[in-house]
Amino acid sequence: MSTGTHHNSRSPYVRSRRRAGLAAAALLAALTLAAPSPAYAAEASGAGSGLREVLFVGNNWEGTADVLASSGDLARIGRINVVPDKEERLREIYLNPLKLAFFLGVRNTAGEGHDQFVDDMYATPDGTALVVSRPSFADVVSLDLATGRVNWRFAVSGYRADHMAVSPDGTRVAVSASTANTVHVLDITTGRQVGSFATGDKPHENVFTDGGRYLWNMSIGDVTSALDAPWLDWTKGDRKITVVDARTFATVRVIDMRSRLDAFGRSDLSDAVRPVAFTPDGSKLYFQVSFFNGLLEYDVATDRITRSKTLPKNPATSEDRTTWVNDSRHHGMSVDPSGEKLCVAGTMDDYATVLDRATLQEGPLVPASKPYWATVSGDGKACVISESRADRVTAIDFATGRKTVSVPVGDHPQRVRLGRVPAGWTGQAAGGAK
Repeated sequence: MSTGTHHNSRSPYVRSRRRAGLAAAALLAALTLAAPSPAYAAEASGAGSGLREVLFVGNNWEGTADVLASSGDLARIGRINVVPDKEERLREIYLNPLKLAFFLGVRNTAGEGHDQFVDDMYATPDGTALVVSRPSFADVVSLDLATGRVNWRFAVSGYRADHMAVSPDGTRVAVSASTANTVHVLDITTGRQVGSFATGDKPHENVFTDGGRYLWNMSIGDVTSALDAPWLDWTKGDRKITVVDARTFATVRVIDMRSRLDAFGRSDLSDAVRPVAFTPDGSKLYFQVSFFNGLLEYDVATDRITRSKTLPKNPATSEDRTTWVNDSRHHGMSVDPSGEKLCVAGTMDDYATVLDRATLQEGPLVPASKPYWATVSGDGKACVISESRADRVTAIDFATGRKTVSVPVGDHPQRVRLGRVPAGWTGQAAGGAK
């Protein structure tokens, strides 16, 4: 077992950039076929393999991950301590003035006064380990689900780790290094870097598409400054979608939503693309942007925004944009397996709702306390949201748009991901089932 930090090495793939001049038509045709690649864990329940499908819930401020049944009553199975090396990491930070400055910066900005110990997480295909990005520690770790110990640790470039994505075959994990404008791609078993690529300012969401052939990254710019007035939007930095070949890490397409928004007649909206959701065939991309209580639809083949949807405002929500967490008004989306329904987390408006994708008509507004993420249950029947202020997760039926169950979890849940654990696993060795 190796727990040493892997130094960020330049992959030979990074140097093998494709030459500019790829035919636009060929690119569009290829990307139109780039259906989103569901995580391997969502493709099979593990029946007959000695594995059980579960939901991992990252409790960001607490430094734990709750493990729940993937469908139905979402019963809690166990809990994992994702910072077993906390004392070692803190000692390292407090002995380095620069690291300490950024550590406190994360606490006082994105962390809302709290340390951020878990942003994203994915299980390995064999269910033996959980790979976690830890913003305040600027790293990614693999945790042994039997012992709770660190298998490997990768220190990202810069001073903060953010959203991740796992390849469809479960062999690689991509992580955004948000202060270094870089995405690292790691071998999920060893933690060694197999490639990296440059992004816009503050890379955020990552999505593998077309069976793992492409990797999309959305950069959101500076979301922690108080320069939130619309006329100051230009101060937020270089925001764009970067699409790379997931084998060579060469950039195959850059999408600047600023020009697409302007062409669509929404120059009033920010071009900071937040959570996204592809249709099952990859033809449409739905995305949220900073400060907007709604979403937009982007047609991949024609490279243009085709529809927008403004969702209801909560009268109790302040219109002071500086009070919206990290420039989010709405943050979290998912599409049901049929592609007929969209689930949206109305973060600052304290609700979630299911939309009919054909009409974009919303269903009932389900009250929720600062919902921060939306995913799909293991059986595909429900949207599961994290309620970060209430420390719980809630399931909403895609068919009716109504809440079915809520279960308590740890402090400030954010990302919720499907994965697998060994059948009979209870989490006792991996931090205790509190």
